[in-house]
Amino acid sequence: MSAVPRRSGIGVRSILFDLDGTLADTAPDLAFALNQLRLVRGMPELSVIDLRIHASSGARGLLHKGFGIHPADAGYIEMRDEFLDIYERNLARNSALFPGVPSLLDEIEGRGLAWGIVTNKAERFTFPLLRALELMERARCVICGDTTPYAKPHPAPMIEALSRLGAVANECIYVGDDERDVQAGHAAGMNVVVVRYGYLGNGRPPEEWGADVYIDSPGELVPVLFQGLES
Repeated sequence: MSAVPRRSGIGVRSILFDLDGTLADTAPDLAFALNQLRLVRGMPELSVIDLRIHASSGARGLLHKGFGIHPADAGYIEMRDEFLDIYERNLARNSALFPGVPSLLDEIEGRGLAWGIVTNKAERFTFPLLRALELMERARCVICGDTTPYAKPHPAPMIEALSRLGAVANECIYVGDDERDVQAGHAAGMNVVVVRYGYLGNGRPPEEWGADVYIDSPGELVPVLFQGLES
């Protein structure tokens, strides 16, 4: 675990998490949906390992990896909708919480801290997935990619989550696995933790994102929350 001093001496009272690549490993089911598109087009399947780094970019990133297609290209909208329909029917086949996340959430709740989720995943996928993972009733708030007019890296979803939690930014930590998580969290005034076990994308190295803390397992978040970012 690497850390920098927190911007405020105020303790942590709430935690917000990204979903894909942070709380849950959803890459297997996203890869399944993409590979169904490839198979019906006579193309071989791609491995989950090859697709993991594209999982945080959703349909856009996965379709580009699988077919080299961009949102402005002819046929993209139709292919995207086909991909999303397949994914919606299969979003809980093999998705699971990362090892260590269940005990982390138990610890957070046991300490009386509020936690919630801020994801760019649309509500139509997020809510069923959270129910399958048995998190829907535990999270104090769930902000999806279509909850506010803007998605991350815009701070609007973070600000909405703080409002629903009744929390203030300098008492809240955001935990994610993408550079836009750092951008959104900092724009909302939060400290941000990056999980290096997540998907991390295929852009700049995470160490260049400017996060406040980097961790390699969910358990490493415990001292950050309860002993401070300087521990």
